[in-house]
Amino acid sequence: MTLPHLTAEARSSALKRAIAVRQERAELLADLKAGRISLQDVFRRSDPVVARTSVRRLLESLPRIGKIRAGQILREYGISETRRVRGLGAHQKSRLLTLFPAEG
Repeated sequence: MTLPHLTAEARSSALKRAIAVRQERAELLADLKAGRISLQDVFRRSDPVVARTSVRRLLESLPRIGKIRAGQILREYGISETRRVRGLGAHQKSRLLTLFPAEG
């Protein structure tokens, strides 16, 4: 697949959008890590930032969940290592929400 030829202006615009998306994703994961939002709050959002976030990164951002435990959860629930949030089925989301209920 060849990449489209972009003008300098279009390339600059695309880079700015990419930076903004990365910052928004980092804020989302930081809020999850700090407990300011719950996994349920994340699943309720329908924006592309959440949809394109890796389930593994999402799990690793939960308090007290590291790389090893996140991998164990993915294997136990039959979720691919490369699965994005938008690709989760209803049962997979439900099982994750049962494992990590909203506190409060």
